[in-house]
Amino acid sequence: MQFLHTMVRVSDLDQSLDFYCNKLGLIEVKRHESEKGRFTLVFLAAPDDADRAKADQAPLLELTYNWDPETYSGGRNFGHIAYRVKDIYATCQRLMDAGITINRPPRDGNMAFIRSPDGISIELLQAGDAKPPQEPWSSMENTGTW
Repeated sequence: MQFLHTMVRVSDLDQSLDFYCNKLGLIEVKRHESEKGRFTLVFLAAPDDADRAKADQAPLLELTYNWDPETYSGGRNFGHIAYRVKDIYATCQRLMDAGITINRPPRDGNMAFIRSPDGISIELLQAGDAKPPQEPWSSMENTGTW
């Protein structure tokens, strides 16, 4: 397992970049804008992690800016912690066998979500290419929120 990023939602991207980059000293290493999804993702790294973050896409802080105004309450601005795993299906099976609920199953062979005992959302991402869809994951429904 490899730590990838922590995601936080921001309400003002310019103000947040000023804080995280100009004041805190983080460096922007990647940006993705989705016209269809109406959001911008900005990935930041600490200066001493910048080279590794550019090469490995980790460790990063992901700022998610939703273009449509939204009020974040109850910790909604904190998104998730992400880890890359060698085998998404084996990892999810091991977690299920240990009594962990798979909130968003890896139907696509690439991504799953679970929650910590304190309700922190944890994203699991398949290393490399997505695995071919397979049962029981392909038809497994979401459970709760993630």
